Parts: sequence; C-alpha cells; structure tokens
Amino acid sequence: MRYAMAIDTKKCVGCSDCVVACQIENNVPVGYCRDWVTETVHGSYPNLELELRSERCNHCDNAPCVRCCPTGASYIAEGGIVLVEGDKCIGCGACIESCPYDARFSHPEGYVDKCTFCIHRVRKGQEPACVSACPTHCMYFGDLDDPASDISRVLKNRKYKVLAPEAGTKPQVYYLV
Repeated sequence: MRYAMAIDTKKCVGCSDCVVACQIENNVPVGYCRDWVTETVHGSYPNLELELRSERCNHCDNAPCVRCCPTGASYIAEGGIVLVEGDKCIGCGACIESCPYDARFSHPEGYVDKCTFCIHRVRKGQEPACVSACPTHCMYFGDLDDPASDISRVLKNRKYKVLAPEAGTKPQVYYLV
C-alpha cells in the first residue's frame, strides 16, 4: 500500500476550502496551516496562464525530514505517510530546514506539525478532509498499489508533474497538467 494525492491544476479554482477543512479537522492553531494554495503565472503577456495548486507535505519516499530528525519523531508510517510524533519532537527545526516544500511549521506547543493526509480518517476508510471538502473535485487520493483506485487511474491517464523533482525526494503528491 502506497498512499498518494493528485491535484488537477485545470480544475482548482483557488477557493482554499481545502485549507479551511484541514484547519478545522486537525485543530490547526489560528495563523498556521498544513496546506495552502499557490498561484503561479506562466508565459509572457498577452499569452499568460495561471496555475493554482493546493500544496502540502509531499509524503516523500525519500524524505529528508525523516533522515535528519535526531529523535526519530519524524517517521514513515503505513502506506508511506510521513508523520511526526509530537511527544518525541524536541522542536529543533532540522526537519523544517530540510524540507524542499516548506511543508512544516513549529506548532505553538513546541513540536513540529505538518499534513498527515488525515491518517485518522484514512484508517477509517475516509478521504482526507481536504479531498472531501473540495467543491470542484480536483483532488484525488488513494492507494497507488491498487490499479483500480482513483489515484492510479488518473495518473495513468493524465500528464502530471511533481514539485522540485531535482531534490530526489520521490514526492507522492502529483499535479495534473
């Protein structure tokens, strides 16, 4: 089992419902977020294209945040989901600095926090909160090892990219283009 997420950049309207759903579901403190929406403009006037992306931890197969954690608080759980065990985290920030996606933050309670793909929901057979809240249904989540899963089908049939492929992290968040 290998969990992954894909976001369709042609369908995302940048509404940030995914951000709000995550904040509510995971009790994220005000002023912080585990996911966010970015806007990127490509081309030159008058031929411009706007790309909207919902971004988060990429749950990398080769996660530098896990390798550099001095206490083992950052680890890879079942299905390849990268997690942080708050009780073990000393808040040193090494994982924050090592992440090429800027996906981690120092929680006010003294530990590092990040997207968990809502593992507590996934274990119950539910989608992550961001996926279930998306009004345009531009987000896909599932098991890459299951060829019948939505994520496997969409990645088989669509062109996609990953962020910062040169970092060698093998990210598990894909952007459909």
